[in-house]
Amino acid sequence: MKKNLLLTLALVLTAFIGQSQQRYAIIDTKYILEKIPEYRDADKKLQQIGEQWQKEIDDKQSQLDKMYKNYEAEQFMLTEELRKKREDELFVKEKEIRDLQKKRFGYEGDLFKERQRLIKPVQDRVYNAVQKMALARSYDFVLDKSEGITVIFADPKLDKSDDILKDLGIK
Repeated sequence: MKKNLLLTLALVLTAFIGQSQQRYAIIDTKYILEKIPEYRDADKKLQQIGEQWQKEIDDKQSQLDKMYKNYEAEQFMLTEELRKKREDELFVKEKEIRDLQKKRFGYEGDLFKERQRLIKPVQDRVYNAVQKMALARSYDFVLDKSEGITVIFADPKLDKSDDILKDLGIK
């Protein structure tokens, strides 16, 4: 009984000592980025571009709305051929607006590309600074608390993915 208690105590102490050897740091990248003037300028420029593009889309949408109201008012007086022509015009205009929205704000659209061009270099500078600090101060993990906890840096020697693949028989 005494032997089991000592063995359990030794295991707990070993686990505690092993756990305490890993070093962690927590940062807030949102806070860091907001303190960098280039980031604030780039973010402001992105907002202006986005507002300009949204206004362009809103103007086209109001033109479409006006065309649609005119069509609704006149549709009973139009011949079948003219009605079909107007419906086609409305359809084309609506598709044009959807395509413009997708081009400007869609996945990998113009706004995404502008964000990559303006903000990514600043984010890369922050990431490189975090990595440099982590290596210099021997941190095993650096966690980012700005958007929920995210691992922003992990010492590669702690990554056991290849060991798991090896255990699974995958090379």
